[in-house]
Amino acid sequence: MVEKEYKPCVLRISFAARCLKRELKKMQWNPSADFKCLPLTSNPYEWQFAIRGPNGTDFKDGIYHGRLQFSEEYPNKLPTLTLLTENGRFKTQTEISLCDIWSWSIGEFSVQGALLKLIDTLPTYPDGALGSVEYDKKKIRALAIKSREAAPRYGTAERQKLIDKIHEYMLRVTSNGGGISG
Repeated sequence: MVEKEYKPCVLRISFAARCLKRELKKMQWNPSADFKCLPLTSNPYEWQFAIRGPNGTDFKDGIYHGRLQFSEEYPNKLPTLTLLTENGRFKTQTEISLCDIWSWSIGEFSVQGALLKLIDTLPTYPDGALGSVEYDKKKIRALAIKSREAAPRYGTAERQKLIDKIHEYMLRVTSNGGGISG
């Protein structure tokens, strides 16, 4: 009887998955009061996020939720971004091209950088850009206040649990004057 050589099963983790894991760790080590994002347990290529509206604007204190969808080609291909919270600047449930808000070259993109750039872009004039809307200041302010009341309802139970967790975090840090507490 010939014995077969034992070869342990080795899971190959893609380059994209390793990059995403590294970015997530970096953000967890240095949390921000301006945004929070977490991947779905069932799909590490789909992340939920929320950003805080920038101070000194009509978006101030708003909590705007969204979704990032990465591909196996990440970081060579940018993720797609979709906002889930009505905000007065971008259409909801419509893909936003990160190329429009991020001057991109391979190796320079980061999730953290993209979310900070999205925050900076909220109060800018859309000038008819694809996926944008133009609301008056009063409506934008009302949407910012409304966005704090509850997280948007979207997707599966797993996704909703993540959205709710992120919303609670954002409420906690914005009511703490932007500081991060346990």
